[in-house]
Amino acid sequence: MHRSIERSYLSFCPLNGDIGEWQPDGCMKVIDRKKNIFKLSQGEYVSVENLENVYSLASEIDSIWVYGDSFQSFLVAVVNPNKQALESWAEANGIAVDDFSSLCQHPRAKVFILDQLNKVAKANKLKGFELIKKLHLDPVPFDMDRDLITPTFKKKRPQLFKYYKDIINKLYQGRN
Repeated sequence: MHRSIERSYLSFCPLNGDIGEWQPDGCMKVIDRKKNIFKLSQGEYVSVENLENVYSLASEIDSIWVYGDSFQSFLVAVVNPNKQALESWAEANGIAVDDFSSLCQHPRAKVFILDQLNKVAKANKLKGFELIKKLHLDPVPFDMDRDLITPTFKKKRPQLFKYYKDIINKLYQGRN
């Protein structure tokens, strides 16, 4: 992250959790929420909501939740792939599976989606620590039925972690 963001991490209002960046004219610009920033093991601050917005530019995905652990040096993600895009890619690459859920578990599908995310990251000049290293493809979109999003479609991060905890642990242990 930029040094200004690291400095601005300390420039927040403890009453509402907003994080701001001082502008040249002396005004404070709100750039994030404190609860949406975390620190990786090497000391880099990550603005997860910003990264999700960048990664969401990939047309091959419908939704993404990026997660980082302060005891780990890299990011992982749970991705809801775009069904039509992934099935078209599978057909073009000779991958035959019974259903979309099976396709999401296919190792080559995971590599394909990760490659697409890396292309978007490179095009948007993300830094190395902001790159997703491992991911899980979930064929079921994040929904209110599982209490993973709000009625306004905002991600409920604590609930997402609770729901995907075992998957996240496997990603960090190298068993994806």
